[in-house]
Amino acid sequence: MEPNNRRCVSCRQVAPKAAFWRIVRVYPSGLVQLDEGMGRSAYLCQNSSCLAAAQKKNRLGRSLRASVPEEIYKTLWQRLAAMPVAENAQVATHSPKK
Repeated sequence: MEPNNRRCVSCRQVAPKAAFWRIVRVYPSGLVQLDEGMGRSAYLCQNSSCLAAAQKKNRLGRSLRASVPEEIYKTLWQRLAAMPVAENAQVATHSPKK
C-alpha cells in the first residue's frame, strides 16, 4: 500500500501526512481549526520558514477558501517554539522541490 502523502501549501514539498500540521475548514460551520474535523484541509510543514510564508502570503486562507483566525497562527508558532531544538533544526533545513 502506498504511503499517505500530502503537500505543504507553502513550500510544496510532498511528505507523509504525519510530517505536517493539518488546518481544517470544518463542514458545514466553516470554522477553521487545527488537527481535527471533517472538511477542507490544508497541510503545512513544521518549520518557521513555511509558517512565516503561509502567514505573510495568506496561503492557508487561499487554500481553505476561508479567513484563518490569528489564534491559529499563534498556536502554530507556540507549537514550533515547543519543538525540541534538534528536531526543529532538522525540519527547517529541508529544501523545497523546484
